[in-house]
Amino acid sequence: MDKKIDLKLRQTETADLEHLFEFQTDKEAGYLAAFMPKDPTDKPAYLSKYTRLLADPTINNQTIILNGAIVGSVAKFVMHGDNEITYWIDKSFWKQGIATTALQQFLSIEPSRPIFGRVAFDNFGSQRVLEKCGFIKVGSDVGFANARQAEIEEFIYKLES
Repeated sequence: MDKKIDLKLRQTETADLEHLFEFQTDKEAGYLAAFMPKDPTDKPAYLSKYTRLLADPTINNQTIILNGAIVGSVAKFVMHGDNEITYWIDKSFWKQGIATTALQQFLSIEPSRPIFGRVAFDNFGSQRVLEKCGFIKVGSDVGFANARQAEIEEFIYKLES
């Protein structure tokens, strides 16, 4: 890219949820994410859930801002006692290094370790992002993926420090 990239993270605000909701309605992105809500087009359910999550002190929700525009999100949450990472980039910004840069920035401000990332077995882009950020594949699991209406394998990645 010739254009200077100005990527920043900031605490997610309620007003950001409108943008972030739109990103998850993309069918290709949802398919790759795999583990989605039963109805990713249910905006009231999304807004209700994420408004509640923004108030949870165990969750670190950050909005990814690129050149002044919202392009995604990254968050740490706790699931079954483990710190987990999740991120979502607007599909129109894929393959530009944004996910990797955003996750690297996030990991520099989020102290929780170890931290885990889970990714569908065929989501090679997300696997590369985790690996570039120092995560090591430590196992796999099988779960029901709403976006695919099937059980699929997901790989489990771990970052120790």
